[in-house]
Amino acid sequence: MSVVKISAKEVAELRAKTGAGMMDCKKALVEAEGDFQKAIEHLRKKGQKVAANRGDREASEGVIIGGVNAGNTSGVILALNCETDFVAKNADFIAVAKKVLDIALTNAPKDLEALNALEYGDGLTIADKVLEQTGVIGEKVEVSNYNTLNGDAVVIYNHPGYRLSTGVVANINNEATLEAGKEVAMQIASNNPVALDKSGIAPEVLAKEQEIGKDLAIKEGKPAEMAEKISLGRVNKFIKENTLLSQTYFSDSKKSVQEFLTSVDKDLTVTSFARVSLD
Repeated sequence: MSVVKISAKEVAELRAKTGAGMMDCKKALVEAEGDFQKAIEHLRKKGQKVAANRGDREASEGVIIGGVNAGNTSGVILALNCETDFVAKNADFIAVAKKVLDIALTNAPKDLEALNALEYGDGLTIADKVLEQTGVIGEKVEVSNYNTLNGDAVVIYNHPGYRLSTGVVANINNEATLEAGKEVAMQIASNNPVALDKSGIAPEVLAKEQEIGKDLAIKEGKPAEMAEKISLGRVNKFIKENTLLSQTYFSDSKKSVQEFLTSVDKDLTVTSFARVSLD
């Protein structure tokens, strides 16, 4: 049985298309008897094998990235995860994350499952491409987080380094309000609110804060009636520090976030937000 001769050019073309190592590409072409598509399938199967072997590994590094559509009415934040910081900083890995984001913005899939089923290119779905990357890199790779934001005005802030992205949905869409939305998105990145306002905090969380405040006051020797007032003050402080619209605006300590928004437009407010982080 004769062995098909594989040229350096063919190996280089397969490497350019898949990102796999030179020796892996040559071996795949030999096993596929020079058939380019079969060689790609061979590398994909290798990726599937690697993915199965690394299924129990923790993919805690990666790229967090977000973007908006042309009209600033729809946004996406997603996470493409890997195992090591070294891979997360690789330009090719970041490029894959950016392309997945572009596909998501163009097609607006309803959830992560629908996103993974979309065509990535070269006959691959996004799920196929992720498996291919697992084979190429030798680490577990997955799209682990997919968030959509929709409304009158959507703003996304990507913190440098691709480890954190935030999104804001506001009720008015113009140049001034979009700029204000970016400021608020940066506020979210910095201050990490747990809810938009008091209504977004579970009653049991507030009750627990009040209970802790009362117990501390009593231990300090305060009478019961005063302890009750102190506990309510603790709850109000918790709400102010942890709800976006009540937080102190990071660029002007004399204003809350809502007061800042009102200073831009008397009717401006934020209706929802998202924050995705690797930390």
